[in-house]
Amino acid sequence: MVINYKTAKENLLVSLNKESQQFFVKNGCILENAYWELLSDNIEKAKNLFDAIKNNDIRAHWGHFMISLIEGNIKEYPSYFELRNFLEIDLNILIHYYKGDYVENIVRYADFMFTINPEVHKFIGRVFYNNNLEEHALFFLERAKCYFYHDPELHYLLAFIYYNKNDFKEAEKYLKACLTVLPGYYPAKAMLKQIDNKKYL
Repeated sequence: MVINYKTAKENLLVSLNKESQQFFVKNGCILENAYWELLSDNIEKAKNLFDAIKNNDIRAHWGHFMISLIEGNIKEYPSYFELRNFLEIDLNILIHYYKGDYVENIVRYADFMFTINPEVHKFIGRVFYNNNLEEHALFFLERAKCYFYHDPELHYLLAFIYYNKNDFKEAEKYLKACLTVLPGYYPAKAMLKQIDNKKYL
């Protein structure tokens, strides 16, 4: 089967296809090959590949830092935007590949990463919730509330979780908190209206 870059990259997001890796190697796709090696548990190979291009590729710089979290050996820092753009995406990929030990090692440094981007706990909580890990999600979202209370999206996310659990009282509490922080937050106003309508059913 002849594949192109798009197919090889799409394959990487769902399964470790050896043909995709061969495509990455043959065509000099160092970043993609680094992720293939990481997901194959070849940490040292992945680290070396990320290291080779990290000065010219922001995603590779992030990948190199992520491996330092996995190994518990931090020697450099990510940027605010690296955490914003890549943390949630890569945690999702690692969860998909059942790399629970990697995920655990990364989120262990949430408080450290918070000093760079105050939304980190929210990112982690959201990715856990989206992967049906509700208990872990609520743990990190509650911590996010302690660290960065004035984030309307955080309160709305908590409200959304409780709304879907049919705990409308708790959802309403977080929606009101959200609207206290940002009175014009439309999604919160719309959900609050839905809850009010349910009271009269």
